[in-house]
Amino acid sequence: MNLIIDVGNTYTKLAIFKKNKLIEKARVETKKCIIEIRKLQKDNKSVKSAIVSSVGKLDDEALEFLKNEFKLQILTHKSKLPFKNLYSTPKTLGIDRIALVCASVQQFPDNNVLIIDAGTCITFDFINTKNEYLGGAISPGIRMRYKAMHNQTANLPLLETEVPKYFIGDATATSMHSGVVNGVLNEIDGCISQYKEEYQDLTVILTGGDTKMLSKQLKSSIFANSNFLLEGLNFILQYNQH
Repeated sequence: MNLIIDVGNTYTKLAIFKKNKLIEKARVETKKCIIEIRKLQKDNKSVKSAIVSSVGKLDDEALEFLKNEFKLQILTHKSKLPFKNLYSTPKTLGIDRIALVCASVQQFPDNNVLIIDAGTCITFDFINTKNEYLGGAISPGIRMRYKAMHNQTANLPLLETEVPKYFIGDATATSMHSGVVNGVLNEIDGCISQYKEEYQDLTVILTGGDTKMLSKQLKSSIFANSNFLLEGLNFILQYNQH
């Protein structure tokens, strides 16, 4: 069994996989992740291998613990990957984006795949039928847009995310909700249409923290999978064990 550790600035996602099956997952404060990993160890004694992403956000003590307890792989730009990376600045490609592309290679081999990760930022990543990663796009995520309007103006409030009932806002708050949420929906639908003009046979994956909300509103046909990144990390771990 494998332990997957996706380290964030504030929170870390942990997952246990038995081969390709997700057995257990948790979201914990990054500073407490080793405590939670010890608990997972007690319940899953057969976990021998682990992979960690964004290792720079872990302290030395936590990293040393992982190296001592598991056969540890640290995902970097030098890791062996199951696709050809044609990004012109490969060292700047986010580790999370690498993991998402790996998940698409495993689950949708030899397809044109667009992976949309709706999180802090919204990332678009494209891999073609030749197993070549071409790149994509990065834009502000939903919460970032609300915060930007509040922080960059004198009078606009900081609102919680809300799906607008109607696209024409009849007050400041409803106008902001329409601008943010409808703006993101139209951006994603428009981006999918743009890719389909050039790649008609296109598989689209939506993942990330805002998956549930957005998947119900999008006009385009998509596969929604909030665990796609964790599955990608698990695949990279398996891929590098051979």
